[in-house]
Amino acid sequence: MTMLWIIIPVLILVIASIRQINQYEKGLKFTLGKFSGMMEPGWRLVVTIFQSYQKVDMRVRAVDVPDQDAITKDNISVRVNAVIYYKVKDAKKSILEVEDFYFAVSQLAQTTMRNIVGAVELDELLQKRDELAEKIRSIIDKATDEWGIDVQSVELKDAVLPENMRRTMAKQAEAEREKRAVIIKAEGEVIAAENMAKAAHTLSSETGALHLRSLQTLNDLSSDQSNTVIFAVPLEVLRAFEKIGDGATEGKTLEDKSK
Repeated sequence: MTMLWIIIPVLILVIASIRQINQYEKGLKFTLGKFSGMMEPGWRLVVTIFQSYQKVDMRVRAVDVPDQDAITKDNISVRVNAVIYYKVKDAKKSILEVEDFYFAVSQLAQTTMRNIVGAVELDELLQKRDELAEKIRSIIDKATDEWGIDVQSVELKDAVLPENMRRTMAKQAEAEREKRAVIIKAEGEVIAAENMAKAAHTLSSETGALHLRSLQTLNDLSSDQSNTVIFAVPLEVLRAFEKIGDGATEGKTLEDKSK
């Protein structure tokens, strides 16, 4: 009977001391406030009278960095936000070296992001997000290495500009598109003028070619009878008639002389 009174409290104490560590976690055991060892996944005994423990999630964690107001190198106000993916690689350091590594990583990411944005111009921020994100990742990873944290990636999600700056950039983009349109149109006119010059040279080099072209144009216009067409006779046509007339006059003169 005496043994039963001893065994029952011991069993109750053992059952109350069982702690479960999940597969994706690791545990740190403290005995009388002093670190006494790591606990792997499974059921582990932690005597609550003089021992305590703390679990650390070893999975990849995504931290959404809140919107940060910053001023770029060219004095433009911008609001940026990002997301950081990291995981604990050393559970012992993450608990013993920093008070709250979740909060610490978030604060470090915010300050680092503001510093990086302040060191670049707006065009670089908008065009080289991947390079800036990698730079931020490298700085945070180096700073958190002594905390047992491995920063895997940083993604800049968005860069929000003030409304007046967005309107200015929209006007700039529109002006750039108009500039390209004018250049393309001018290049097309140059090519068209060159082709017209070649066609004019070809027509002028052949007798009667321009007259045939004029007749073809009249034929094309005749298919639409709803319009009144005023057709200008090219000078080359008149010169052709003049040459025909001169030839007839010379022939008549020679005939008179022969008589």
